[in-house]
Amino acid sequence: MATAGLSTLGITFSYGVETVAGQKPTTFKLLTRINEIGDITVEPESIDASALEDLTTRNVAGRDTITDSLPVTVNKTAETIKEWTDLIATYKGLTGGKRMWFQEITPGLSDAEFFVAQPPSILPISGKSQNELLTMEINLIIEEMIGTSAKVEPTPGE
Repeated sequence: MATAGLSTLGITFSYGVETVAGQKPTTFKLLTRINEIGDITVEPESIDASALEDLTTRNVAGRDTITDSLPVTVNKTAETIKEWTDLIATYKGLTGGKRMWFQEITPGLSDAEFFVAQPPSILPISGKSQNELLTMEINLIIEEMIGTSAKVEPTPGE
């Protein structure tokens, strides 16, 4: 019998940096108190392949357009501010063409989902309202959508 669906309970989000440029990191650091991770969409482009003799437009597949950025909503606490400040500092310290990868692990799926992205240079200032949870939305710039691959168990941050 097929699984009816999967819950988002227990999903983890982590980041790692390449030790060899272009290769998946072997260690990932867990990010905590994540409320929401946005979508990375893939929109195929079409190329008009019509000729003069065609009475209707004919198309062929072009390249896929990937989402430019992905919002991550985080509970704003002293601990999460430190996690994300450390992440930004780690990113700023990358050299030699090395990149930062992000990993989403969903319980019930054998592989994780990966993408390469750039964090903002500073953390945002959150909006505030009465009687609600204080969160911050951090937008990551997508460099490359990797897709699914073997998961790497993340280590807790310090």
